[in-house]
Amino acid sequence: MITLGIESTAHSFGVGILDGDDIITDERAVLKTESGGMVPRELGEHHATVCKNVIEKALSGKKPDLIAFSQGPGIGHALRVGAVAARSIAMKHNIPIIGVNHCIAHLEIARKLTGFKDPIMLYVSGGNTQIIGFESGRYRVFGETLDIGIGNLLDVFGRKLGLGFPAGPNIEKLAKKGKEFIELPYSVKGMDVSFTGILTKIGGMIGKHSLNDLCFSLQETSFSMLIEVSERAMAHTLKDELVITGGVAANKRLREMCGIMCDERGASFKPIEAKYCTDNGTMIAVLGKIMHESGSRQNIDETAILQRWRTDDVDVTWR
Repeated sequence: MITLGIESTAHSFGVGILDGDDIITDERAVLKTESGGMVPRELGEHHATVCKNVIEKALSGKKPDLIAFSQGPGIGHALRVGAVAARSIAMKHNIPIIGVNHCIAHLEIARKLTGFKDPIMLYVSGGNTQIIGFESGRYRVFGETLDIGIGNLLDVFGRKLGLGFPAGPNIEKLAKKGKEFIELPYSVKGMDVSFTGILTKIGGMIGKHSLNDLCFSLQETSFSMLIEVSERAMAHTLKDELVITGGVAANKRLREMCGIMCDERGASFKPIEAKYCTDNGTMIAVLGKIMHESGSRQNIDETAILQRWRTDDVDVTWR
């Protein structure tokens, strides 16, 4: 069975193709800017411009048997382009269509690629920061950000430095050259984290310390917060596997810190390839196929986008 997955929640328009369980193609077009962040109107225009070519390149003449698309959560202008494209393909080929939760798609491709059965999942991206585990038929959010996502923290700070968007990779490069740790607000509240205090504090330090030291200190502080709540979730749930996913999961220092924590606990940690941490169509295809095989079905009337569709609102019928 050929499954086509379309991802369009934010800056990436991605298409992934599965043949059975095998990943055949992963294509994407990513909106990048020299200044500013994501402007919804510009995202919609970008996705509408690239969608036809990305889909055709990924399919390479193949006829899909199932189409899945990111139904939410995400930015409305971006989501609508993917949804319209998916409906058009489904009606043209008279094939089943399934709208999937973007966050859970990140989690399921991480499970597929690591082979882990029941991990705690640290989901870190621009709009999301959650510590998630499966319990009683749903993915439960054991902890999350109280304000902005970790990726948003990095991007906004990077914008102040003129690093362009997305800023995370550039901050990571600068952080490797840092030598002095600068104390920043460390805000962990039970199982939740907060990043706005760090952002305000470090924003006022620009020009007073080297950029390398600021980036180093920002990563060390914010990542330590994430490791603390992830370890606490593992202890509370007695789970001994950890995966990280989302765009920030490509950061090598965060991966290193996860590995150190798990080694000290006697737990297992396995990073996934960086290109599957960031938004991609393959993860949408993976979840769509899993849902279809578990009996999930949708008609066109049920495929409206859901901009605020939470991870823990989804009934997990396939586990």
